[in-house]
Order: sequence, then structure tokens, then C-alpha cells
Amino acid sequence: MNSNIFSSLPAIPSVIKLALMFLCFSSLAFAQNSTPGATPAMAQTNDPKAEQIIKNAITALGGEAFLRIQSVTGRGLFTPYQGGGSTVPVTFVDYLVFPDRERTEFRSGRRLQTIQTNTGTTGWVYDGAARTLRDLKPEQTQDFRITLRTGVDNILRGWWRKEGATLAYAGRREAGLARRNETVRLTYPDGFAVEFEFGAKDYLPAKVLYKRRNDEGKETAEEDRFAKYIAVEGVPFPFVIDHYRDGVQTSRINYDSILVNQNIPDSLFARPADIKAIR
Repeated sequence: MNSNIFSSLPAIPSVIKLALMFLCFSSLAFAQNSTPGATPAMAQTNDPKAEQIIKNAITALGGEAFLRIQSVTGRGLFTPYQGGGSTVPVTFVDYLVFPDRERTEFRSGRRLQTIQTNTGTTGWVYDGAARTLRDLKPEQTQDFRITLRTGVDNILRGWWRKEGATLAYAGRREAGLARRNETVRLTYPDGFAVEFEFGAKDYLPAKVLYKRRNDEGKETAEEDRFAKYIAVEGVPFPFVIDHYRDGVQTSRINYDSILVNQNIPDSLFARPADIKAIR
């Protein structure tokens, strides 16, 4: 999960890498993760049509109710897929506080399997099977950075502006029978690009697409799809998020519950003194 309402949805795969060694993300530099043909951000200007799509999406998500959200607590099931088929699901609890703090716990029955906590550019991970507690490696904190960049909250809340990214309209795309999506693209100064699709009629987030390189240096096409929107305190949330790599499904997130603006203590993100303090 990651540090925003929607990408804490897609963010789970980077945590599962630690817990299940199932998803394989890249540890290469962002410059190597660029979309082919992407134009450097400084050569672009923000597109008024793309800006309007963002405004429409914020309205569709509840407007001020959406923008007032400062924390999200989600519970549900994470199901890895292998060869296009589902495997054994695990339960999770995800705590996130904007803009960049997140803690995700995975359990099998009552047994705590993994905890991963990210706080900006630092973090720690607990491995329940090995009974170890350690700081995140640089490539793991970079995974979190990618998660932030590709999150729907990033584009809607304008965090991308601080990184010097530019916004462009990428056209209208087919999205099923009698359905279309409006697409906008963020391009960062280092060349990394991510596309966001919003329903042409309802303006709800529908897809996120980007490219990156895996540990073997091969470029992969990553895609998150959002479904089953349910309103929580006036804000529609996708309770199902599917992740695809090169057109093949690799995971599904099913939320059982989502709570917003709960009191999440700072201590939840602090690294414990030792494994005995973990609960």
C-alpha cells in the first residue's frame, strides 16, 4: 500500500515483495524507468484541458470532503496472482497519514507475517517468519517513491508540482462497451512518466499506467485498475484494485473496510527498539 488513498491500494505489491517474494520491482534509478519517447518536463507546459479533468475528478470524489482527508485506515484481503490465476490471499491492515507515512501489516490467521513502515525516505520492515527487524534498503525506499509518484492522490492533490512535473492531456480511450476514459499524463524532469485515466462521464479514477524496469533490467508495463466504488463519509473509494504487469494480472486488493481521519499515533510509524516490542 502506499501513501495515498488510491495508491495505498496499488502500493501493496511493493510490500508483498518483502513478505511473499512474489512481485519483483526495480531497484534501478528513475532515469532508467522513463517511458520511451517521454518529453522532459521542463520542455512542457501544463495543459488547461488536463487541469480541468483533475478538477472534475476532485469534484466526483467529494470535493472538499476528499481534500480534507488526512489519514486512511484500510482492512481487507491481498491476493497474489501467478500465471494469471489467484493464489492464497492474506489479510492486511494499512495505516497512512498524508503526505508520506504508511504502515502495512500482513497476517495469516492470527500470525503476524510482515510489517513495513515508510516515513518519507526512511522506513523499517519486520519479517515474522525470520523474526528480524531492519531498516529498509535504498531500493525499497525508492519503490515507495515510485508508489507516491503513481498514486491518484499525487495528481489530485498537486504534490507533483513540487517535483517540477508537467501535466498534459493524453486523449480519450476506449474503456469497454459504450465507455470512454479521459487520460492525462504526468512527466517528471528525470523522464519518468505516468498516465491516469478517469471515466469520461463520472470522472472517477479508472486506471493508472506507467513503465519501469525490473531487477533484470527488463522494461515492464504496469497498470492499476480501480473498481467497486463505495462512498465513505461522502468520498467514493475503490474497494477493488487489480494490478497488471505486461497485461497479466499479478494481484488483487479487496477492501473490507476503510476509515478516514482516524487518530493514528506517531508511535505506529516509529521503529521498535527490538522485535519484542512488536505487536
